[in-house]
Amino acid sequence: MEFTFLQKTTPRNKTFVRYAIKSYVASGESSYNRSGFFYIGKNPANIERLVKIFKRGYASESIEHAKSELFRSLQLEKNNIPEIIFCETQFDAMAIRSFCLYLNNHAAFSSIPFVLDGGNLGESELTQYRKTRLADEIVSLGLMDDMSLVGKIQFLKKVKTKVAGLETLARAERKFMTGVNAASIIKRAFDIMVSSIALLLLSPIFLLIALAINIESTGPVFYVAKRAGRGYRIFNFYKFRTMYAGADKMINEYSHMNQYDTGDGPVFFKINNDPRVTRVGAFLRNTSLDELPQLFNVLLGDMSLVGNRPLPLYEAATLTTDECAQRFLAPAGITGLWQIKKRGREDMSVEERISLDIDYANNYNFMYDLWIMANTPSALIQKSSV
Repeated sequence: MEFTFLQKTTPRNKTFVRYAIKSYVASGESSYNRSGFFYIGKNPANIERLVKIFKRGYASESIEHAKSELFRSLQLEKNNIPEIIFCETQFDAMAIRSFCLYLNNHAAFSSIPFVLDGGNLGESELTQYRKTRLADEIVSLGLMDDMSLVGKIQFLKKVKTKVAGLETLARAERKFMTGVNAASIIKRAFDIMVSSIALLLLSPIFLLIALAINIESTGPVFYVAKRAGRGYRIFNFYKFRTMYAGADKMINEYSHMNQYDTGDGPVFFKINNDPRVTRVGAFLRNTSLDELPQLFNVLLGDMSLVGNRPLPLYEAATLTTDECAQRFLAPAGITGLWQIKKRGREDMSVEERISLDIDYANNYNFMYDLWIMANTPSALIQKSSV
């Protein structure tokens, strides 16, 4: 098939270029026609390759002109928007962040996957970009074959569409707008009612636990850490402190004891008979009383009573690609599917845990949540000290 490169669509400044072949784009059922790619940068090899894959697309040398061209396409080309946006990492991080906010705050553009080409980044720079979550994915276009790239694009389109729908629903719930999913309203109302009543009734137990923690060891009563929940949203996560102060800084020292270490680097971190755990902490863990402060997270809307466990940021950073990312489509929860099926078992692999999280994300509903809650009490007393 021969490709025809059309003339530049801008006047003399030549800040962006449109590429296409002689074909027609079929109109979809939605109000937006999604076709082609949008590339921000100057790498001709990447642009040529994307033209062959997508058949049509745009390239812009600057982020600012990319904004105007996206808007122009939406207004003047029959609501046409790209399927995916690629951006080189040569631009200033603040400019990229601003562009992300522009996309996320626009009704049409918020569902378009935004991908950074990190082929020229060092390991430390790559880690920093992942922590800041400036993009839906970071890839190295020069190292990916066409089949892998197409598969990645299809996956990102599917996930981004679903996440965009979830974010829209969350905004609607917070503003009490009409037309939202009834099941989500029921779930949130149930969370608020149960967490409020539980916090009131359990307040004497909270005081006793706080006293016991302070008597045994110095340090704060509550353990507060950043965790990633639904859609990789980061929030403050609350538990009763069960370890000696400074235990988080001892992970490397005890990494050889990690029961989830697969040999390729740990995804989750947990130790049998963890020496960092206090005696009171061991009791709280074995009875799951250390989880009670998460009722505050439920009341605040960070979590639900039932969902996938929110992950520490260093764990979430390893689950940003392919099928693993599906687990973040479900709400974060105090209890969930893997807790009632696998909790306390030493033979639980990383793959099994992620698989159960994905299963819940694909099937959760209010009745499913009630079933999980009904089976949670029997899982509260663990069989092993983990």
